Amino acid sequence: MTLEGKVAVVTGSGRGLGLAYAQELARQGASVVINDVDAGTAAEAVASIEAAGGRAVAVVAPVGPTATADELVRTAVDTFGGLDILVTNAGVLRDTVLWKMSDDDFDTVINVHLRGTFTCVRAAATWMREHEVAGRIVCIGSPTGQRGNFGQTNYAAAKAGIVGMVRTWALELSRAGITVNAVIPVAATAMTATVPYFAAAVEAEQNGEPMPAFFRHDLGFGTSDDVAGTIAYLASDEASGVTGQAIGIGGDRLQVWSHPEPVFTTYREGGWSYDALRRDFPEIAEARRQSVGETFPPLPEELKR
Repeated sequence: MTLEGKVAVVTGSGRGLGLAYAQELARQGASVVINDVDAGTAAEAVASIEAAGGRAVAVVAPVGPTATADELVRTAVDTFGGLDILVTNAGVLRDTVLWKMSDDDFDTVINVHLRGTFTCVRAAATWMREHEVAGRIVCIGSPTGQRGNFGQTNYAAAKAGIVGMVRTWALELSRAGITVNAVIPVAATAMTATVPYFAAAVEAEQNGEPMPAFFRHDLGFGTSDDVAGTIAYLASDEASGVTGQAIGIGGDRLQVWSHPEPVFTTYREGGWSYDALRRDFPEIAEARRQSVGETFPPLPEELKR
């Protein structure tokens, strides 16, 4: 067990992807602090880890406030003697198009995803630095934060912001030996279960059958367990040289997302006036136009539902 003796906090780990992360960390030997807003869900998650021979405790509190972040760190230290690993997974959705999105829709998602990641990482990193622990921090991003998605202004902003913070924290914490990475998962969740395109994949998982190769290979779409191994690896000592990265994982596919780089550079002596742009930019834009959003290939006939 590669994480024997380590202590991990996983936010939003009562069910779904977060629970899979927590269970895999425990399977690899880590003691785990479970976090959820529902006491019953959190208790079930703790029980599932203990039933498999692991050690876990729950903190029932919403992620976002500094008080929750401090409680998560304190619980890890008081219960298990320290803190080595933080996985920030907690999140909520309030999907709607821009012109229908309320202030509360926007603020709720930003508070949990973005502020919650910030407060939890700040608390964990502060403790790790003070106690000279070369810790591992893994923040959960999303393809939406990388490419955008219709109806997800708040979620896209939060997930893009998380990756930006990860790159900054990797620089700031490198001297302390603390690594910080983002994981971009693509997996069957409660959200994807409602999307007709993924119906055949969700149906297979619910029936305990192998997910069709089209989803696992072509789309890089799999189960929560397909993502969990990457979390455990990044939390291990073996990943001490990996930091500041955005790693996509799903099904049979692993990707390393690029840091944003210019795709085209040109110069004009004297600068770019309005008239110069009006004359030259249409041709530049047409040749170098970047895509937005995800584009999925057509479903094979046998996978249409």
